[in-house]
Amino acid sequence: MQLNKVSVDDINVKGKKVLVRVDFNVPLKDGVITNDNRITAALPTIKKLIADGGKVILCSHLGKPKNGPEEKFSLAPVAIRLSELLGQDVVFANDDEVVGENAKKAVAAMNDGDVVLLQNTRFRKEETKNLEPFSSELASLAEVFVMDAFGSAHRAHCSTAGVTDHIKDTAVGYLMQKEINYLGNAVETPVRPFVAILGGAKVADKLNVISNLLEKCDTLIIGGGMAYTFLKAQGKEVGKSLVDDTKVDYCKDMIKKAEELGKQLLLPVDTTIAAGFPDPIDGPIDVEVVDVDAIPADMEGLDIGDKTQALFADAVKNAKTVVWNGPMGVFENPTLAAGTIAVAKALAETDATTIIGGGDSAAAVIQLGFADKMSHISTGGGASLEYLEGKTLPGIAVIADK
Repeated sequence: MQLNKVSVDDINVKGKKVLVRVDFNVPLKDGVITNDNRITAALPTIKKLIADGGKVILCSHLGKPKNGPEEKFSLAPVAIRLSELLGQDVVFANDDEVVGENAKKAVAAMNDGDVVLLQNTRFRKEETKNLEPFSSELASLAEVFVMDAFGSAHRAHCSTAGVTDHIKDTAVGYLMQKEINYLGNAVETPVRPFVAILGGAKVADKLNVISNLLEKCDTLIIGGGMAYTFLKAQGKEVGKSLVDDTKVDYCKDMIKKAEELGKQLLLPVDTTIAAGFPDPIDGPIDVEVVDVDAIPADMEGLDIGDKTQALFADAVKNAKTVVWNGPMGVFENPTLAAGTIAVAKALAETDATTIIGGGDSAAAVIQLGFADKMSHISTGGGASLEYLEGKTLPGIAVIADK
């Protein structure tokens, strides 16, 4: 699925005003940015547009302001950090209505290669509902629209989709292009054997992903909290482990579907159990490892066991494409991170193209120090999940085809 979208390499922006939707939804603590990965990820696109002589107007949301403008969700700290990273002044247009007097003045005063950052798009109630007049107000600032916020591409908001009703010249940025190439190709035209690994807590979050990936991959590996619903579907005692009783039949169907399609479906063969969930989450905990046939009724499975780690690692060895979404256990706890570490290590050691599908698995891989060993770590949790489901993302659909 090389999505054939116009990219920033295909457009001429010299002297033009370019509205760029970026993902600057960075973590803040007391007004200080604690992780600037998302800002760094946007730099290649921004630098390209500056070098080409565009007037670069950036917009993003930050957090979830409930009642309109809130000081703690201001993008002011981002403007400061971005100035440092770019080595040039970034004008912050501080308007509660986003496209206010400050924004209009700042844009009118721009020279080629200048950068202006607008205030948090969610300060406007219309943003998340994709309503006028916000879409046309945003669009009125620019002649070209560039979408580079994959993490928001699964939502049809004013700043991700609505603006394209009014700006006809559209393109994707480098970050979007990379996501489309890696995730899209992995699912639609993978180099085989293609192994998909799904973890995380809930089956419900990944219903369509499981079904879609079973059709696309050669081996599907299931770990994490969602594995216990599958084990229960196999008739096993799972004790106090996390189970979604409304999805047991669905899991039975998926086990059957794998058989019918001739796909390998791997489930845990042993599990790390404890008397209950760790409290605090990273606190000390007494655990033992038992086979999945021997989980005591009063115990809870919280990670995959050693045999399962070896089984999953072995399945990855000869793969050519691996997609991983969701941790294998409660990875925030050092004792219960073993399964997730084992999978990350197996991916780091394989020659396959390895794609980490955002969210917790991306956090785990980064936190555990394996980031530089992966081919691609997606910047969007929800967006990459919907992509793996085979859904069309609104923020991609609105961009012009080549």
